[in-house]
Amino acid sequence: MSKFEMEHLLTPAQKRANKRDAKKRALHEELGSNVVKVTKRKRKPMTPEQRVAASERLAVARSKRAPAKNSSVHPDVLALPDEHPVSYVKVKEWLKYNTELLSGLKSQKDSKESKQRQEFQVTEAYVKNLKIYIKDGIWLDHRYGKLMESTTGTVSLALAYDADGNVVRDIGTFYPDIGMEWTKEMNIKE
Repeated sequence: MSKFEMEHLLTPAQKRANKRDAKKRALHEELGSNVVKVTKRKRKPMTPEQRVAASERLAVARSKRAPAKNSSVHPDVLALPDEHPVSYVKVKEWLKYNTELLSGLKSQKDSKESKQRQEFQVTEAYVKNLKIYIKDGIWLDHRYGKLMESTTGTVSLALAYDADGNVVRDIGTFYPDIGMEWTKEMNIKE
């Protein structure tokens, strides 16, 4: 095939590039300069001994390098042990899973069905909340877990008292002074 027969197979960008190169060549010919295209020189192949020595040097350099500092992660989140329900390791795994899930749900963003739109919006909000937790150390969501399967609860940090001096307690709140969550049955006893 000739050059002109191949022209119709090129994309518009390739055609423009060819035209630009032809103009450059014509200009250089007109000026009488001889332009030679510089190609990258190929590396000389390494011998097996050189390859082993290079890998050893690389291993030594990697061992001297300091560990990652995770400067974008809140210190309180980093301080939690890996077994903690919302440790950095677990939340990072949940974030990765839900980010991938969110990219799969992108088509549901503008769906006509409200349940599909809601699924996308809930996942999007959860991903944003996970990122905020990692950055600021503040848990904003009422759910946690890889699939948002667990719910959070409230914890009383300071006790409240009524006019008679009795402790005021809410059902479903964890109280450190008794070491448990206040239930409906406990409310009836008092």
